[in-house]
Formats: sequence, structure tokens, C-alpha cells
Amino acid sequence: MSWFESFILGLVQGLTEFLPISSSAHLRLTAAFAGWQDPGAAFTAITQIGTETAVLIYFRKDIVRIVSAWFRSLTNKAMRSDHDAQMGWLVIVGSIPIGVLGVTLKDQIEGPFRDLRLTAATLIVMGVVLGIADRLAARDEAGGGTGPRASARRSRTSACGTA
Repeated sequence: MSWFESFILGLVQGLTEFLPISSSAHLRLTAAFAGWQDPGAAFTAITQIGTETAVLIYFRKDIVRIVSAWFRSLTNKAMRSDHDAQMGWLVIVGSIPIGVLGVTLKDQIEGPFRDLRLTAATLIVMGVVLGIADRLAARDEAGGGTGPRASARRSRTSACGTA
């Protein structure tokens, strides 16, 4: 891979990471549309580490506060109700599934999951899901109802956006 290709793919990663789209898929598609070889899972992971480093630097004060509260909550029972300590636990619990999936599906991630057809289909499906979630949220904001049915719809909308 040339320096130019690396630069362009790094730029795509940086521009798409914080949007509700798959930056990994866009790296794969950019390379394909440019006629370049698949940058591979390792390159994608390295570019994401760069993004994560930027996030860690930007949120360093919050991270230190959360980690500190979490450690204090291990020995001080009163600290367990602290919002920052709870956030620490939520980050840990939320990281377990992706860690397990990453280890379990390592071979598929480096192979068949990088297929352009699967990448395109996944982007299309997620685009439709996000579009539906956006439309439902807009309807609810415009007075789409109250009560249990509207509340359930807002919950589904939120879950779609989170997915």
C-alpha cells in the first residue's frame, strides 16, 4: 500500500468514524472504488486505534474521573451509587460482547466478512434502519402521541439508533 493510499484511507477513517455509518465499510469501499487492494483488517484496526487515541486524549479528564470513581467503588460501598463509578462498570460490561465476538469470529473478520457484497448489504440495511428510526423520532417530536404505544415506539426508535 502506498503512502497516498494510506493517507486517503486514513482521511476517510477520520471523517466517517463519528458519523452513524461504518467507517470500516467505507475504508473497504473506498479502496475498491479507487481500484486498490483491500487494506485488510489489520490496517483498519490500526486506523481505528488512531481514532481511539484522539478520543482518549479529548476525553482524558472524564476518563480519569470515571476510572478513579470505579476503583474507589471497589472498596467503598457508598461509591457504588456514584454516576461515574456506574459508568465505569457499564463500559466494562459493554466491552465484553465485542471482545468475545472479536476473538470468536477472528477468522471470519479477516476473511468472508470483508466481502464487498456483504459490506454493501450491511450498509444498505443499516441505512434503512437509521432512516426508519429518524422518521419515527421526527414523528414523535412533532406530537406523534403519548401513552404506552408512543412510549414503546420511542423505545424502539432509540434501540434502532443505538444499533
